[in-house]
Amino acid sequence: MNLFDYLDTSLETFDERPLGPVDSAALSQFCMVRGEGIVPMAHRHANWIVDRLHALVTKPARFSDLLKAENYASLFCGLAPDDVKRELAALSASPRFRDLELRDYASVFDEEHSTQFAAITFVWRSPTAASNNFAYIGFRGTDDTFTGWRENFEMAVNPPVPAQRLAAEYLVSVARHLPRRLYVGGHSKGGNLATYAALRAPKEVQARLAGVFDHDGPGFKHGFLAEGDFEPIRDVIQRTVPEESVVGMLMETPAPTSVVRSSARGVNQHNVFTWEVEGDGFAKAEGLSGQAAFTHELMTEWLASLDEEELPQVVDALFKAIEASGASSAGEVIFSGPNAPALLGEAARNIDQESRDILLPALKKLAAAAARAGVKGITERL
Repeated sequence: MNLFDYLDTSLETFDERPLGPVDSAALSQFCMVRGEGIVPMAHRHANWIVDRLHALVTKPARFSDLLKAENYASLFCGLAPDDVKRELAALSASPRFRDLELRDYASVFDEEHSTQFAAITFVWRSPTAASNNFAYIGFRGTDDTFTGWRENFEMAVNPPVPAQRLAAEYLVSVARHLPRRLYVGGHSKGGNLATYAALRAPKEVQARLAGVFDHDGPGFKHGFLAEGDFEPIRDVIQRTVPEESVVGMLMETPAPTSVVRSSARGVNQHNVFTWEVEGDGFAKAEGLSGQAAFTHELMTEWLASLDEEELPQVVDALFKAIEASGASSAGEVIFSGPNAPALLGEAARNIDQESRDILLPALKKLAAAAARAGVKGITERL
Protein backbone atom coordinates (compact mmCIF):
# COMPACT_ATOMS: atom_id res chain seq x y z
CA MET A 1 0.00 0.00 0.00
CA ASN A 2 1.28 3.49 -0.80
CA LEU A 3 0.24 7.00 0.21
CA PHE A 4 -2.57 7.15 -2.34
CA ASP A 5 -4.01 3.87 -1.05
CA TYR A 6 -3.86 5.28 2.47
CA LEU A 7 -5.76 8.41 1.44
CA ASP A 8 -8.41 6.30 -0.28
CA THR A 9 -8.96 3.88 2.60
CA SER A 10 -8.43 5.90 5.81
CA LEU A 11 -11.97 6.67 6.95
CA GLU A 12 -11.41 7.58 10.62
CA THR A 13 -11.52 11.22 11.57
CA PHE A 14 -8.72 12.81 13.59
CA ASP A 15 -10.97 12.51 16.65
CA GLU A 16 -10.95 8.76 16.17
CA ARG A 17 -7.25 8.40 15.39
CA PRO A 18 -4.61 11.08 16.07
CA LEU A 19 -2.41 12.52 13.37
CA GLY A 20 0.61 10.32 12.57
CA PRO A 21 3.65 10.29 10.28
CA VAL A 22 1.74 9.15 7.19
CA ASP A 23 -0.77 11.99 7.65
CA SER A 24 2.16 14.36 8.03
CA ALA A 25 3.77 13.09 4.83
CA ALA A 26 0.52 13.70 2.95
CA LEU A 27 0.10 17.24 4.27
CA SER A 28 3.77 18.06 3.72
CA GLN A 29 3.34 17.16 0.05
CA PHE A 30 0.29 19.37 -0.25
CA CYS A 31 2.60 22.27 0.64
CA MET A 32 3.80 21.98 -2.99
CA VAL A 33 0.47 23.57 -4.04
CA ARG A 34 0.58 27.31 -4.79
CA GLY A 35 -2.16 28.73 -2.59
CA GLU A 36 -2.00 32.40 -3.57
CA GLY A 37 -5.45 33.91 -3.89
CA ILE A 38 -7.19 30.79 -2.53
CA VAL A 39 -5.75 30.01 0.90
CA PRO A 40 -5.92 33.08 3.22
CA MET A 41 -2.51 34.67 3.55
CA ALA A 42 -0.66 34.74 6.85
CA HIS A 43 -1.16 37.99 8.69
CA ARG A 44 1.41 39.24 11.12
CA HIS A 45 0.72 42.15 13.42
CA ALA A 46 2.79 43.36 16.33
CA ASN A 47 -0.35 43.45 18.47
CA TRP A 48 -1.32 39.84 19.18
CA ILE A 49 -4.94 40.84 19.85
CA VAL A 50 -5.28 42.33 16.36
CA ASP A 51 -3.54 39.28 14.93
CA ARG A 52 -5.97 36.94 16.69
CA LEU A 53 -9.02 38.95 15.63
CA HIS A 54 -7.87 38.86 12.02
CA ALA A 55 -7.54 35.08 12.21
CA LEU A 56 -11.04 34.74 13.70
CA VAL A 57 -12.77 36.77 10.98
CA THR A 58 -10.83 35.31 8.05
CA LYS A 59 -12.67 32.48 6.33
CA PRO A 60 -10.35 29.49 5.83
CA ALA A 61 -10.17 27.47 2.63
CA ARG A 62 -10.81 23.77 2.10
CA PHE A 63 -9.09 21.31 -0.22
CA SER A 64 -12.15 21.41 -2.48
CA ASP A 65 -11.66 25.15 -3.05
CA LEU A 66 -8.43 24.45 -4.90
CA LEU A 67 -10.14 21.95 -7.18
CA LYS A 68 -12.38 24.78 -8.35
CA ALA A 69 -9.61 27.36 -8.77
CA GLU A 70 -9.40 29.18 -12.11
CA ASN A 71 -5.63 28.71 -12.11
CA TYR A 72 -5.90 24.99 -11.24
CA ALA A 73 -3.47 23.88 -13.98
CA SER A 74 -0.65 26.03 -12.56
CA LEU A 75 -1.11 25.22 -8.87
CA PHE A 76 1.37 22.37 -8.62
CA CYS A 77 5.15 22.55 -8.23
CA GLY A 78 8.02 20.45 -6.95
CA LEU A 79 9.63 17.25 -8.20
CA ALA A 80 6.35 15.31 -8.60
CA PRO A 81 3.62 17.82 -9.57
CA ASP A 82 1.38 15.18 -11.16
CA ASP A 83 1.40 13.17 -7.93
CA VAL A 84 0.48 16.29 -5.94
CA LYS A 85 -2.38 16.99 -8.35
CA ARG A 86 -3.69 13.47 -7.81
CA GLU A 87 -3.27 13.91 -4.07
CA LEU A 88 -5.41 17.05 -4.02
CA ALA A 89 -8.36 15.12 -5.43
CA ALA A 90 -7.85 12.37 -2.83
CA LEU A 91 -7.62 14.83 0.07
CA SER A 92 -10.78 16.60 -1.07
CA ALA A 93 -12.72 13.32 -1.02
CA SER A 94 -11.18 11.81 2.12
CA PRO A 95 -13.42 11.66 5.24
CA ARG A 96 -10.22 12.03 7.27
CA PHE A 97 -8.82 15.13 5.55
CA ARG A 98 -11.59 16.97 3.72
CA ASP A 99 -12.78 19.00 6.73
CA LEU A 100 -9.37 20.44 7.58
CA GLU A 101 -9.16 24.23 7.42
CA LEU A 102 -6.39 25.68 5.24
CA ARG A 103 -5.08 29.05 6.33
CA ASP A 104 -2.04 31.28 6.88
CA TYR A 105 -0.44 30.66 3.49
CA ALA A 106 2.97 32.28 3.12
CA SER A 107 5.35 32.29 0.16
CA VAL A 108 8.62 34.09 -0.52
CA PHE A 109 10.66 33.68 -3.68
CA ASP A 110 13.71 35.90 -4.09
CA GLU A 111 16.31 35.00 -6.70
CA GLU A 112 18.69 37.76 -5.66
CA HIS A 113 18.95 36.45 -2.11
CA SER A 114 18.52 32.73 -2.98
CA THR A 115 15.31 32.38 -1.00
CA GLN A 116 12.50 29.88 -1.65
CA PHE A 117 10.03 29.49 1.19
CA ALA A 118 6.39 28.55 1.58
CA ALA A 119 4.16 27.29 4.38
CA ILE A 120 0.52 26.40 5.01
CA THR A 121 -1.31 25.75 8.27
CA PHE A 122 -3.98 23.05 8.48
CA VAL A 123 -6.46 23.21 11.37
CA TRP A 124 -8.72 20.44 12.70
CA ARG A 125 -11.82 21.68 14.50
CA SER A 126 -13.34 18.75 16.33
CA PRO A 127 -17.14 18.43 16.07
CA THR A 128 -17.21 16.65 19.43
CA ALA A 129 -14.60 18.18 21.78
CA ALA A 130 -12.52 21.35 21.56
CA SER A 131 -9.73 19.51 23.37
CA ASN A 132 -9.23 17.46 20.18
CA ASN A 133 -8.49 20.55 18.08
CA PHE A 134 -4.99 20.87 16.60
CA ALA A 135 -3.00 22.63 13.91
CA TYR A 136 -0.43 21.13 11.54
CA ILE A 137 2.09 23.66 10.24
CA GLY A 138 3.59 22.42 6.99
CA PHE A 139 6.69 23.75 5.26
CA ARG A 140 7.28 23.37 1.54
CA GLY A 141 10.29 21.40 0.39
CA THR A 142 12.54 22.44 -2.46
CA ASP A 143 10.74 23.30 -5.65
CA ASP A 144 12.45 22.63 -8.98
CA THR A 145 13.97 26.10 -9.41
CA PHE A 146 17.68 26.90 -9.43
CA THR A 147 17.00 29.35 -6.57
CA GLY A 148 15.46 26.67 -4.36
CA TRP A 149 18.33 24.24 -4.87
CA ARG A 150 20.96 26.91 -4.40
CA GLU A 151 19.48 27.72 -1.01
CA ASN A 152 19.76 24.02 -0.12
CA PHE A 153 23.49 24.13 -0.77
CA GLU A 154 23.81 27.40 1.14
CA MET A 155 22.66 25.47 4.23
CA ALA A 156 26.04 23.75 4.18
CA VAL A 157 27.87 27.07 3.84
CA ASN A 158 26.37 29.73 6.08
CA PRO A 159 23.31 28.70 8.08
CA PRO A 160 20.76 29.84 8.98
CA VAL A 161 19.65 30.56 5.42
CA PRO A 162 16.69 32.91 4.80
CA ALA A 163 14.14 30.07 4.56
CA GLN A 164 15.22 28.74 7.97
CA ARG A 165 14.80 32.16 9.57
CA LEU A 166 11.42 32.62 7.86
CA ALA A 167 10.26 29.21 9.11
CA ALA A 168 11.15 30.08 12.70
CA GLU A 169 9.36 33.44 12.44
CA TYR A 170 6.31 31.85 10.80
CA LEU A 171 5.85 29.23 13.54
CA VAL A 172 5.96 31.83 16.32
CA SER A 173 3.63 34.17 14.43
CA VAL A 174 0.85 31.70 13.58
CA ALA A 175 1.04 29.82 16.90
CA ARG A 176 -0.54 32.84 18.61
CA HIS A 177 -3.96 32.22 17.06
CA LEU A 178 -3.95 28.42 16.63
CA PRO A 179 -5.28 25.59 18.84
CA ARG A 180 -2.97 24.71 21.68
CA ARG A 181 -1.88 21.35 20.22
CA LEU A 182 0.61 21.88 17.39
CA TYR A 183 2.36 19.68 14.86
CA VAL A 184 5.03 20.85 12.43
CA GLY A 185 6.42 18.95 9.48
CA GLY A 186 7.81 18.94 5.99
CA HIS A 187 9.44 16.88 3.29
CA SER A 188 12.96 17.42 1.91
CA LYS A 189 14.03 20.98 2.74
CA GLY A 190 10.64 21.38 4.41
CA GLY A 191 11.66 18.73 6.95
CA ASN A 192 14.77 20.72 7.78
CA LEU A 193 12.70 23.91 8.13
CA ALA A 194 10.20 22.19 10.43
CA THR A 195 13.00 20.92 12.66
CA TYR A 196 14.80 24.27 12.70
CA ALA A 197 11.58 26.17 13.50
CA ALA A 198 10.86 23.80 16.39
CA LEU A 199 14.40 24.09 17.73
CA ARG A 200 14.31 27.89 17.66
CA ALA A 201 10.76 28.28 19.02
CA PRO A 202 10.23 29.86 22.46
CA LYS A 203 9.74 27.42 25.32
CA GLU A 204 6.01 28.17 25.51
CA VAL A 205 5.61 27.14 21.84
CA GLN A 206 7.86 24.08 22.21
CA ALA A 207 5.66 22.95 25.12
CA ARG A 208 2.67 22.85 22.73
CA LEU A 209 4.39 20.66 20.14
CA ALA A 210 2.84 17.20 19.88
CA GLY A 211 4.96 16.14 16.90
CA VAL A 212 7.81 17.36 14.69
CA PHE A 213 7.98 15.41 11.41
CA ASP A 214 11.04 15.46 9.16
CA HIS A 215 10.51 13.40 5.99
CA ASP A 216 13.90 12.79 4.32
CA GLY A 217 15.12 16.30 5.01
CA PRO A 218 18.78 17.31 4.91
CA GLY A 219 20.56 17.82 8.18
CA PHE A 220 22.58 20.74 9.47
CA LYS A 221 26.13 21.93 8.95
CA HIS A 222 28.63 20.33 11.32
CA GLY A 223 28.98 22.51 14.41
CA PHE A 224 25.93 24.68 13.65
CA LEU A 225 23.81 22.92 16.27
CA ALA A 226 24.79 21.16 19.47
CA GLU A 227 23.23 17.81 20.33
CA GLY A 228 21.79 19.44 23.43
CA ASP A 229 19.75 21.79 21.21
CA PHE A 230 17.52 18.82 20.40
CA GLU A 231 16.66 17.99 24.00
CA PRO A 232 13.48 20.14 24.19
CA ILE A 233 11.95 18.35 21.17
CA ARG A 234 13.64 14.95 21.33
CA ASP A 235 10.51 13.21 22.60
CA VAL A 236 8.31 14.55 19.77
CA ILE A 237 10.58 14.57 16.73
CA GLN A 238 10.00 11.80 14.19
CA ARG A 239 12.44 11.56 11.31
CA THR A 240 11.75 9.20 8.39
CA VAL A 241 14.04 8.37 5.48
CA PRO A 242 13.86 5.70 2.77
CA GLU A 243 16.39 2.87 2.58
CA GLU A 244 18.39 4.49 -0.23
CA SER A 245 18.10 8.03 1.07
CA VAL A 246 20.23 10.69 -0.60
CA VAL A 247 18.85 14.05 0.56
CA GLY A 248 18.30 12.83 4.12
CA MET A 249 21.95 11.75 4.30
CA LEU A 250 23.29 15.25 3.69
CA MET A 251 24.94 16.85 6.73
CA GLU A 252 24.04 15.97 10.33
CA THR A 253 20.88 15.50 12.41
CA PRO A 254 21.31 14.07 15.92
CA ALA A 255 17.72 12.81 16.01
CA PRO A 256 16.40 9.24 15.96
CA THR A 257 15.63 8.10 12.42
CA SER A 258 13.12 5.54 11.20
CA VAL A 259 13.97 3.86 7.89
CA VAL A 260 11.00 3.05 5.65
CA ARG A 261 10.52 0.84 2.61
CA SER A 262 10.00 2.29 -0.86
CA SER A 263 8.80 0.79 -4.13
CA ALA A 264 11.34 2.90 -6.05
CA ARG A 265 15.11 2.66 -6.38
CA GLY A 266 17.94 5.11 -5.83
CA VAL A 267 17.22 8.85 -5.74
CA ASN A 268 13.61 8.19 -6.80
CA GLN A 269 12.97 7.00 -3.24
CA HIS A 270 12.99 10.66 -2.20
CA ASN A 271 9.41 10.82 -3.52
CA VAL A 272 7.17 10.00 -0.52
CA PHE A 273 4.45 8.72 -2.84
CA THR A 274 6.72 5.67 -3.34
CA TRP A 275 6.98 4.96 0.41
CA GLU A 276 5.16 1.83 1.53
CA VAL A 277 2.41 2.02 4.14
CA GLU A 278 1.28 -0.71 6.55
CA GLY A 279 -1.89 -0.02 8.51
CA ASP A 280 -1.67 3.58 9.68
CA GLY A 281 2.16 3.78 9.61
CA PHE A 282 5.04 3.45 7.20
CA ALA A 283 6.44 -0.02 6.52
CA LYS A 284 9.73 -0.29 8.42
CA ALA A 285 12.92 -1.38 6.66
CA GLU A 286 15.77 -3.22 8.37
CA GLY A 287 18.05 -0.23 7.94
CA LEU A 288 19.78 2.07 5.52
CA SER A 289 21.26 0.58 2.40
CA GLY A 290 24.99 0.54 1.84
CA GLN A 291 24.52 3.23 -0.82
CA ALA A 292 22.82 5.58 1.65
CA ALA A 293 25.62 5.10 4.17
CA PHE A 294 28.13 5.66 1.35
CA THR A 295 26.42 8.92 0.37
CA HIS A 296 26.53 10.22 3.94
CA GLU A 297 30.18 9.32 4.42
CA LEU A 298 31.12 10.70 1.01
CA MET A 299 29.42 14.07 1.46
CA THR A 300 30.73 14.42 5.01
CA GLU A 301 34.31 13.81 3.88
CA TRP A 302 33.98 16.07 0.83
CA LEU A 303 32.53 19.01 2.76
CA ALA A 304 35.22 18.60 5.42
CA SER A 305 37.89 18.82 2.70
CA LEU A 306 36.70 22.32 1.71
CA ASP A 307 37.72 25.16 4.03
CA GLU A 308 35.36 27.93 5.16
CA GLU A 309 36.67 30.38 2.56
CA GLU A 310 36.61 27.87 -0.28
CA LEU A 311 33.11 26.43 0.31
CA PRO A 312 30.99 29.44 -0.77
CA GLN A 313 33.13 29.83 -3.89
CA VAL A 314 32.58 26.17 -4.76
CA VAL A 315 28.81 26.50 -4.32
CA ASP A 316 28.77 29.59 -6.56
CA ALA A 317 30.81 27.84 -9.25
CA LEU A 318 28.71 24.69 -8.89
CA PHE A 319 25.51 26.55 -9.72
CA LYS A 320 27.10 28.37 -12.60
CA ALA A 321 27.91 24.93 -14.00
CA ILE A 322 24.40 23.59 -13.33
CA GLU A 323 22.86 26.56 -15.13
CA ALA A 324 25.34 26.15 -17.99
CA SER A 325 24.51 22.44 -18.32
CA GLY A 326 21.40 23.17 -20.35
CA ALA A 327 19.21 21.37 -17.81
CA SER A 328 15.68 22.72 -17.45
CA SER A 329 16.00 22.56 -13.65
CA ALA A 330 18.63 22.05 -10.98
CA GLY A 331 16.97 18.81 -9.93
CA GLU A 332 17.57 17.37 -13.39
CA VAL A 333 21.31 17.43 -12.67
CA ILE A 334 21.30 16.79 -8.92
CA PHE A 335 19.01 13.78 -9.26
CA SER A 336 20.96 12.27 -12.12
CA GLY A 337 22.71 9.99 -9.64
CA PRO A 338 26.19 8.69 -10.51
CA ASN A 339 26.14 10.76 -13.71
CA ALA A 340 26.05 14.07 -11.84
CA PRO A 341 29.86 14.60 -11.47
CA ALA A 342 30.41 13.86 -15.17
CA LEU A 343 27.60 16.24 -16.17
CA LEU A 344 29.04 18.97 -13.98
CA GLY A 345 32.54 18.41 -15.33
CA GLU A 346 31.22 18.71 -18.87
CA ALA A 347 29.21 21.82 -18.02
CA ALA A 348 32.26 23.42 -16.40
CA ARG A 349 33.66 23.91 -19.89
CA ASN A 350 30.99 26.56 -20.44
CA ILE A 351 31.64 28.72 -17.38
CA ASP A 352 34.28 31.41 -16.86
CA GLN A 353 37.87 30.38 -16.22
CA GLU A 354 37.93 31.63 -12.63
CA SER A 355 34.85 29.57 -11.70
CA ARG A 356 36.22 26.56 -13.56
CA ASP A 357 39.49 26.78 -11.63
CA ILE A 358 37.48 26.64 -8.39
CA LEU A 359 35.02 23.91 -9.35
CA LEU A 360 37.22 21.33 -11.06
CA PRO A 361 39.62 20.82 -8.10
CA ALA A 362 36.58 20.47 -5.81
CA LEU A 363 35.10 17.83 -8.12
CA LYS A 364 38.44 16.02 -8.07
CA LYS A 365 38.29 16.00 -4.26
CA LEU A 366 34.78 14.56 -4.51
CA ALA A 367 35.98 11.83 -6.88
CA ALA A 368 38.95 11.02 -4.60
CA ALA A 369 36.64 10.83 -1.56
CA ALA A 370 34.31 8.52 -3.52
CA ALA A 371 37.23 6.28 -4.43
CA ARG A 372 38.43 6.09 -0.83
CA ALA A 373 34.93 5.36 0.46
CA GLY A 374 34.51 2.70 -2.21
CA VAL A 375 37.77 0.98 -1.30
CA LYS A 376 36.89 1.15 2.39
CA GLY A 377 33.51 -0.44 1.65
CA ILE A 378 35.07 -3.28 -0.30
CA THR A 379 37.63 -3.86 2.47
CA GLU A 380 34.92 -3.95 5.14
CA ARG A 381 32.89 -6.47 3.13
CA LEU A 382 35.96 -8.67 2.74
